[in-house]
Amino acid sequence: MERRQDRVYIFDTTLRDGEQAAGGNLNVVEKLQIARQLGKLGVDVIEAGFPAASPGDFACVEAIAREVREPVIAGLSRTKEEDVRACFEAVKNAPRRRIHTFIATSPIHMEHKLQMKPAEVLEEIRSAVSLARGLVEDVEFSAEDASRSELPFLIETFKTAAAAGASTLNIPDTVGYATPEEFYDFCQAIIKGVGAPKVIYSVHCHNDLGLAVANSLAAVRAGARQVECTINGLGERAGNASLEEVVMALKTRTDRYGFVTGLDSTKLHPTSALVSRLSGVHVPPNKAIVGANAFAHQAGIHQHGVMKNPLTYEIMKPEEVGASGSELVLGKHSGRHAFRDRIEQMGYALTSDQSETAFALFKKLCDSKKNVSDGDIAALIADEILPASGEGLYELKRCSVKTGDGPTLAVVTLANGQGNISDAATGNGPIDAAYRAIWRAIDLEPELLSFNIKATSDRSDSLGETTVVLRSGDVTAPGRGVSTDVIESAVKAFVNGVNRLHVLASARGVELNVKKHKRQYA
Repeated sequence: MERRQDRVYIFDTTLRDGEQAAGGNLNVVEKLQIARQLGKLGVDVIEAGFPAASPGDFACVEAIAREVREPVIAGLSRTKEEDVRACFEAVKNAPRRRIHTFIATSPIHMEHKLQMKPAEVLEEIRSAVSLARGLVEDVEFSAEDASRSELPFLIETFKTAAAAGASTLNIPDTVGYATPEEFYDFCQAIIKGVGAPKVIYSVHCHNDLGLAVANSLAAVRAGARQVECTINGLGERAGNASLEEVVMALKTRTDRYGFVTGLDSTKLHPTSALVSRLSGVHVPPNKAIVGANAFAHQAGIHQHGVMKNPLTYEIMKPEEVGASGSELVLGKHSGRHAFRDRIEQMGYALTSDQSETAFALFKKLCDSKKNVSDGDIAALIADEILPASGEGLYELKRCSVKTGDGPTLAVVTLANGQGNISDAATGNGPIDAAYRAIWRAIDLEPELLSFNIKATSDRSDSLGETTVVLRSGDVTAPGRGVSTDVIESAVKAFVNGVNRLHVLASARGVELNVKKHKRQYA
């Protein structure tokens, strides 16, 4: 990338590190939707995945490299030769491509994880970066767990990477251990010690102590010009630096930082909503910039001040981040143009056929609801339009529940390629009974790790949207379902999760916990 002294480059790793959030899983179709929106948002680099991790990850990176043209498309690789070559094969069709290779440099990682001596680590860096530089012009090197590495050795690793051809040097706070003052001094010492004026220094901060954004901004003050972050702060453990917070801090406090980004901040809110919807990870209402309460005022004195002048309590305008004071409500009299315009504003990039299908489902929903909210539409698209091919091993045909004085009884009928299967069970309420019936009917015995159900709007006729996380063996997968009937939405979410377990297990070549005695089909 061309370097500008007044510019901070945004490296988005939502599709790689963000997807590593516990219970997270996105299929190819969903990743493409997010990648296209990130392109519209204007991020400089999209880290699309870890190609060597699995065939599915490789396919996602390859598809994004082929179809998303504006940003640099990066793939992550270890310093192993096979990783670097797999990364190149995945990103080679991108007009602007990057290989991002890494190895740990802290004493604890080198001794216990890598079981390598410092000299061996340096040789790994030299070999991997040289190989990557022979394949692409744009190479980034990261020193994993940099913030717990010994400074002299860390400087030597970065000098080695720069000499081998790396044009971006990344300083990760992998375990979120640093504090802002400390990280400022640390980054400044590295930049001065390495002495490579032509490279771009980058930071990748985790949020274990809630300091990821503060540490990232401290690093910018110290001389870093690339920040690695994720939409909504998604990521391992407590997550990564939140992209929207970093961008708006730089924009709102130009008096303090004096830097610009290339992002269209008006697309932050719809991008956040899109990622939340497809990942199944909900945005807390008090989340800065994109939370439901970010521009809400309840206290009387606040309301009075905002009515007089919004600047009394709002340091940025809602419109700057794409938020709206009122939700657009569509109904049965709305036409195709208004519908398509709205779903584009919400961040979805659908084909003509998908738009027509979504519009037909929207009209059908209008027959059972007076008003259809943005949340209803987004849930409908995520549940009915975007499921990936191959995820339909089971399909819900019918579900009925009977409640009374005794235990609740549920009867569930599912279909797969071999025919219809039905089973019944009792439980502590209709959803528990329905889930027990599914457990009896299917070949798996998945563990329910989490369950969440919410309304897509604040009206009594809103859709119920359920998200679950299931685990079978070593595979964890989310499930999502939506319906005007909350019980049906819960059942659809469970079935969707079971289907995703099968897809992930197949992609990774691992076994699920299958029942010993399988059902006989008619």
